[in-house]
Amino acid sequence: MGLRERKKQETRAALSWAAIRLIVARGYDKVLVEDIATEAGVSPRTFNNYFGSKAEAVASRHLDRIHRMADALRERPAGEPLWDALPPAMIEQFRPGPEVTSQPRPDREEWVAGLRLMMAVPAIQAETLRAGAMAQSALAAAIGARTGTDPDNEMYPNLVAATVLAALEVANTGFMLTKQPLDGLIREALRQISAGLPPPQQ
Repeated sequence: MGLRERKKQETRAALSWAAIRLIVARGYDKVLVEDIATEAGVSPRTFNNYFGSKAEAVASRHLDRIHRMADALRERPAGEPLWDALPPAMIEQFRPGPEVTSQPRPDREEWVAGLRLMMAVPAIQAETLRAGAMAQSALAAAIGARTGTDPDNEMYPNLVAATVLAALEVANTGFMLTKQPLDGLIREALRQISAGLPPPQQ
């Protein structure tokens, strides 16, 4: 990746994280595009070059993360079984980048409460669903490459991609409702799926 492309990705990530951070802290309606641009150290015009709305800026983090999951899955060892390769390919994308680590660590309870309110905003829900649908094909292509299946003609890679993204949503919800680590929730969700979702033992 060239320097120009890397800088563009860094700016995109900084804007998305600034949007999330401000909306979590203040509420969706109390954050302007100008606020997000200022927080990220760029102009409003730069924001508009990357995103069409605040909601799109928030959802882009989800979109970019899924694309990175697909790339990471392709880079896993060739002989590694799919359901062994998926957890690390997914979990490593949640490691915070410099746009996150450069900021003070928020109080967990306040942060989670703000995240719940943010994700209840209809515009953000719609953009997040759209982002997931856009990225699902990339994940299906990576799954197809690993399993020797064709996403354009076979159900399997598309079904796995959709299932994996549903598991990620469940894990994220569990993270916000409990104090369990997200990586453990992702691993457990994928473990249950790969085992065929057997009913819990009573």
